[in-house]
This record gives sequence, structure tokens and C-alpha cells, in this order.
Amino acid sequence: MTHHRWFTPWLLVAPAAVWLCVFSVFPSINTLVLAFTNAKPLGGGHFTGLANFGRALDDDQLADALVNSIVYMLVCLPLLTLLPLLIAILVEKKLPGIMFFRTAFYTPVVASAVVVALIWGWLLDDRGLVNGFAQWLGVIAAPVPFLTDRWLLLFSAISLTIWKGLGYYMIIYLSALGNVRRELHEAAAVDGAGPVRRFWSVTVPGVRNTMLLISVLVSVSALRVFSELYVLSNGTGGPGGRDMSLVMLIQLYSRGFTGHLGYASALSLVLLVVTIGPMLLLLRLNRKAA
Repeated sequence: MTHHRWFTPWLLVAPAAVWLCVFSVFPSINTLVLAFTNAKPLGGGHFTGLANFGRALDDDQLADALVNSIVYMLVCLPLLTLLPLLIAILVEKKLPGIMFFRTAFYTPVVASAVVVALIWGWLLDDRGLVNGFAQWLGVIAAPVPFLTDRWLLLFSAISLTIWKGLGYYMIIYLSALGNVRRELHEAAAVDGAGPVRRFWSVTVPGVRNTMLLISVLVSVSALRVFSELYVLSNGTGGPGGRDMSLVMLIQLYSRGFTGHLGYASALSLVLLVVTIGPMLLLLRLNRKAA
């Protein structure tokens, strides 16, 4: 029999623990400390108390970013929770050629977010394919400002996020649907339940925990959106910078040699609080429904 020394398990865990401390724990603690200073990239700064948070209360850009992030989440949450489930139900059936449709739905997931956003930018430009085709059909007289209007730009980015995320959450639902017992569907059908009734009474309860997981993932990713808005707005944040997300705003204040790391760190804490809120709400709703 082989005997291991007491420190053998710790040696195996050590590389992962060091990686976690260096790239996760230490940056998190450092962000918390910097949030109460006026630190800059080339200087440590000094303690300023709650000055950064007081500045945040009067920051109009932060107010716009909060609105954008919340709207982003409120639109993405129901659509990316229900639509992938419906698609998963459609492609779950073992039909000839069904693998083609599964691959087609999943292809956007493996594509680079930046590349996809660039393509969407070309399509939605004033002289892009969408406006050009719509004008050729006579549907519109002038180009629709998808990328230059505040709300149209925001919803264009939301559409991109939804299109790219459908396949990812579809795969998660496919694995969950495999655990829903066929006998329940058959019993419901014998009792006279139609497809819609079986969906709400059998399928949804069977994948409820998966729906909660997906809801949390969608909420967090929507509140932390960056690439879609950054690329579609060419890094400007839209007209007047009013389409910035919280992550874009943090990046704006922290970049360059004259960046305000202290204020950017305070905004990171604001993002943390905003992100935790929907998660706690979803968990509370799940407990009530259980």
C-alpha cells in the first residue's frame, strides 16, 4: 500500500491556489482598497474616504450607464431564458438532418464576439446591407440610424447579444430536457393536455433549476456587457457617450497614464452591487416557487 505524506494534497492544490490568489483574490482586494483613494496609474495616491462614491452620485455618465445596463438585462433576461428552451425542444427530436440545425444554432457561439459585432456594424450602417435592401424595397425613404441613435444602438447591441447567446443556452437546455421523464409527457397527453399545456405543466417544472441557472448567467453577462456596445459604437459609447455600459465606463476612467484608478475601482464596486442584486432576487423567487 502506498502512503502519502500529509502535505501531498496541498502540493497538488498549490498551483491552482497560487493562480487564484494572484489573479483573483489579490486584484479584488486591491480594487476595494483603491476605491477609497485617488490613485492613478503612475502614482499610489492617498486615502480620500468616500469621495469617489460621492462623485459617482453626481456622475451623469454613470446614471446613463446604469440605465443602459438595466435595460440590457431586462430585455435579455426573458428572451434568453425562454427562446433557447423553445429552440432546444425543437432540435431535441431525432429527425433526419437535425444535427445541421443544432450546428447552425450553435455556430454564433464559437464565433468571436468582436468579429460578429464588426459584421453587424457593417450590416446596420447607414450604407449597410440592411438599410440598402430596405430602401431598395421601398420600405424606408431614408436610412434608419441603427448605430447613431441612442436607443436604436442599444437595442441593436441587445439583438446581437441575444442572437449570439441562443445556441449556448440551447445546449444547456438540451442536457436538462434529457432528464425530464417521457412518462410525464405521455400521462399528460393521455389526460388530454395539448402541447402548450404540457410545456407549462411538465417541461418548465422539469427544467426549473436550469432556468434559474440560465437566468443568473444572463443577468450577470448582460450587466457586464462590453464588446457589443464598444464595437458597434466604434468605442465612442454612442451619441454623446450615452450608450456606455458600466464596464465601458470603468474602462474609460482607468485607461491611459492619466486614468483615475481610484474612481474606476469605485465604479467596479458599484457594478458588483448591481450584479449581486438580480442574483439575490432570482434566488428568492426560486425559493418561493419551490
